[in-house]
Amino acid sequence: MAAIGREAEGGLNGTKIAIALAVAVVALGAPYLLYPVFLMKLLCFALFACAFNLLIGYVGLLSFGHAAFFGGAAYVTAHAAKVWGWPPELAILAGTAAAAALGLVMGFLAIRRQGIYFAMITLALSQMVFFVALQAPFTGGEDGIQSVPQDRMFGLLDLSDTLTFYYVVLAIFGLGFFIIWRIVNSPFGQILKAIRENEPRAISLGYRVDAYKLTAFVMSAALTGLAGGTKALVFQLASLTDIQWQMSGEVILMTLLGGIGTLVGPLVGAGLVTTLENYLAESALPVTVVIGTIFVVVVLLFRRGIVGEIAHWLRRRG
Repeated sequence: MAAIGREAEGGLNGTKIAIALAVAVVALGAPYLLYPVFLMKLLCFALFACAFNLLIGYVGLLSFGHAAFFGGAAYVTAHAAKVWGWPPELAILAGTAAAAALGLVMGFLAIRRQGIYFAMITLALSQMVFFVALQAPFTGGEDGIQSVPQDRMFGLLDLSDTLTFYYVVLAIFGLGFFIIWRIVNSPFGQILKAIRENEPRAISLGYRVDAYKLTAFVMSAALTGLAGGTKALVFQLASLTDIQWQMSGEVILMTLLGGIGTLVGPLVGAGLVTTLENYLAESALPVTVVIGTIFVVVVLLFRRGIVGEIAHWLRRRG
């Protein structure tokens, strides 16, 4: 029986590797078939959703304030690139660091609460960041920061070339996704899952639960900032749209559609929502109604999300 189990596990791992290779091939060839800027937007939101899922899917904390990290990093990255003249890699790192610092402050204030209280505190703090972005001189107010330069990354990669920029964004997404995968499959990630499943028991075992929650919150904020800073360079713009509360709701929708607590689910949800917004924008169909209808159908028929239900079905067959 053990030999059969090892054989089945080996076959499953082989299937995962084959799927990963197929996805990599598709990602590398996608800009020759689809509009690269749309693909870059999809990758940025996919990383945003995966970073958000790290918090809600593996710690069980629902944040309504992740737009603060996404938009805040976009503003810092755009300002660093345009006003300070920093190269793209340093501008993105500055935005990521700013998001991590903001996550540390917000997490420190909110982490001692749970459930709806935690969600409302993060929403209130995010709205404070929104009004700062609206009033602060360096953000440009309602106009935002426009015409962000796309210079050479590391002095070699010309980001003004759309194809080159796409592969840079793909590499950034791959790095972010690998970090999330490594966190989830590390001892630290196992402790996060234990806290999600039974927090009192984790406390009784001697784990400093608040410290683990705060660390996960900062990690999620930093990865969200990485996505937001990259998006600011892709569209050469940082605006209030990136930091308003609707952006937090949109990433929650993406994660729920794909499947909370799955690595690939947020990616699928982000791809679905971004594709619908892009291709229905010029049609007569109301985008929000279509996405809302799909969300209702998924909630009624796929309680675990699209990827979650598929994974559950495969486990039952196995």
